[in-house]
Amino acid sequence: MSRRNPKGRNINGIILLDKDTGLSSNAVLQKVKRLFFAKKAGHTGALDPLASGILPICLGQATKVAGFLLDDNKRYYVRGKLGETTDTLDCEGEITNTRDFELSEAQVKAAAFSFQGDIEQIPPMYSALKKDGQPLYKLARLGIEIERPARPVTIFNIDFLGYENGIFSLEVSCSKGTYIRSLVGDIGEKLGCGAHVIELRRTGFAHVDIGQAIKFSDLEKLASDNYAQLDAQIFPSEDMLPSIHSITIDEQQGIDIRYGRTVKVENQGDNLVKIFDKNALFLGIGQIENNILQPKRLFI
Repeated sequence: MSRRNPKGRNINGIILLDKDTGLSSNAVLQKVKRLFFAKKAGHTGALDPLASGILPICLGQATKVAGFLLDDNKRYYVRGKLGETTDTLDCEGEITNTRDFELSEAQVKAAAFSFQGDIEQIPPMYSALKKDGQPLYKLARLGIEIERPARPVTIFNIDFLGYENGIFSLEVSCSKGTYIRSLVGDIGEKLGCGAHVIELRRTGFAHVDIGQAIKFSDLEKLASDNYAQLDAQIFPSEDMLPSIHSITIDEQQGIDIRYGRTVKVENQGDNLVKIFDKNALFLGIGQIENNILQPKRLFI
């Protein structure tokens, strides 16, 4: 491919990557950034190396909306193994306890279903959450465990897919901030034998389904000298924010917003909004309070 601009291309939008297992989200991000020769890139909703599935990669100015993507609900396919607990709550960790068990499918199903709804969940030590600026997983690798307060999350729905040889399979729809590893571990504790994740795949993100995502190997096949086939895989940022209301402003308001000024809007509730100009050009994200629109994250 041509590399005429040593600093990269100014391209904007979101790639819905179907991440493979075995790589960290950041490692995959760097591969996508290099392939697109993008000047700027970031990911949202990180996946563990063990996990596969939808990982939104934000290119260019789309990185400005990454934080808003984190607010969206998610869907997962997960397989959990009963009778063993690990320090990471998944099969990549060290086994910390083994317990014998005899459980019917009905018992396992009932335990799983008991976690539907609004619950309190303790985040795992092996997570990117921070304590005094230090990620918890770094403390965990040093053998340090700190108290983590339980956090409210919502499990909207659990589909029980099967149970055989001590392994159960679920599809889970959940709110932001939910740790599926913690959910599987909690199900195991409720059953009295412990459990850990052996397979995890993110199958949905907001209104997006796994069928809309593309694997990195397929992106590589689309690479060409003019980038046209690659760029055709980029989704507009505004399309990835379905839960945020849209508002259209006039020409003068568009000028004011671009300069960071607030503008008055009529008959609008207090909302986070996607801002469009009269030509349907996406300008960015704003916040309305008392009919005053204030810019929050603007595209240049």
